Amino acid sequence: MGSTTSAKNGTWRNWGGNVSARPAREVTPASADELAAAVRRAAEDGLPVKAVGTGHSFTSIAATDGLLVRPDLLTGIRHVDRAAGTVTVEAGTPLKRLNVALAREGLSLANMGDIMEQTVSGATGTGTHGTGRDSASLAAQVRGLELVTADGSVLTCSEKENPEVFAAARVGLGALGVVTALTFAVEPIFLLTAREEPMPFDRVCAEFDQLHAENEHFEFYWFPHTDNTNTKRNNRSAGPQRPVPRLRGWFEDEFLSNGAFQVVNWVGRAVPATVPAVARISSRALSARTYTDIPYKVFTSPRRVRFVEMEYAVPRAALVETLRELKAMVDRSPLRVSFPVEVRTAPADDITLSTASGRDSAYVAVHMFRGTPYRAYFTAAERIFTAHEGRPHWGKIHTRDAEYLSRVYPRFAEFTALRDRLDPERRFRNDHLRRVLGA
Repeated sequence: MGSTTSAKNGTWRNWGGNVSARPAREVTPASADELAAAVRRAAEDGLPVKAVGTGHSFTSIAATDGLLVRPDLLTGIRHVDRAAGTVTVEAGTPLKRLNVALAREGLSLANMGDIMEQTVSGATGTGTHGTGRDSASLAAQVRGLELVTADGSVLTCSEKENPEVFAAARVGLGALGVVTALTFAVEPIFLLTAREEPMPFDRVCAEFDQLHAENEHFEFYWFPHTDNTNTKRNNRSAGPQRPVPRLRGWFEDEFLSNGAFQVVNWVGRAVPATVPAVARISSRALSARTYTDIPYKVFTSPRRVRFVEMEYAVPRAALVETLRELKAMVDRSPLRVSFPVEVRTAPADDITLSTASGRDSAYVAVHMFRGTPYRAYFTAAERIFTAHEGRPHWGKIHTRDAEYLSRVYPRFAEFTALRDRLDPERRFRNDHLRRVLGA
């Protein structure tokens, strides 16, 4: 499911299929020292350097025509410190492997996003998040990191060591260097009870503040062209463990959410007029259910239907108004949207360019099936998001530039000043970073 490189012509492509690049050369380092040597060689040859993860970003944030750094050998757990409640992992470790390995040790992250295909450094570096009233993004759970900088030195960063680099590099966009290891806060494994149930759009909007306040993790999906949503509340539980029965799990998570959903999207792409009717049926297909399991089995689910996505963080207080405007826009437009809109939250954090930096946030994500024209929908949605001072997810499609971003991020100049110090020659440059961070 990761990124793919066709060896024939050396082209790298992302998971969404909307970004490709042809690097001059590739390297697969097995250690921070090997990577540092490769960065120094690239500097001698005047090549820019970019590390890729599994290609789950929809932007060209990882694209390069210079040196492409692959994460495949920088994987595995380096160290579990039970006393400190931390685990140190190599940057290329997929979240899936981290979650399974932690569970074996009787440990877990406090919160996570809804897929776990990404590498830990790709996920943190672009600000990947789940939903949470009190617990924040993956990057906010990072307690330390190791960074190879432009001159080939290896920096260790934490609140105590290089704290100004630590503040920014947790969501570093690949602009400050290449992360080679991350230390996460972990805790003894716990159980979550998930309660999924349909709820009318107007009721979710009316009760949103209460639903957010009463649940540790609340999220919902709204199905465009309908008044239907599917809500999900995850809260810690004393047990017992009651996973989704295997057959029902296969039917709902694989057949309905992936298999049948794929067919629905094929039909919608071929005959857009069918989308609203089908949306009404599919928004009612998933019935209410409650189950209790270990965190990664509750937070994450497989996503096999390929799509492109835009997601913005708006101030939490502006969420309901933003959603109502989005719904009104879809209702009066000729758009045909077959993917649900996903809504999640995060508390404010202290990371320089985190989408939740300094403000309680709500996330609104719009998706389109891969291969369907998405620009009209995304442009109209983006107009609504930016009117509410929205901050685009760093790994998802958006059209914002440094001029806009410097207005919605109070600490933007702090990040660019640090970049000037760590990478004065822009060794880690590409066209995307030039746009979002400025020259």
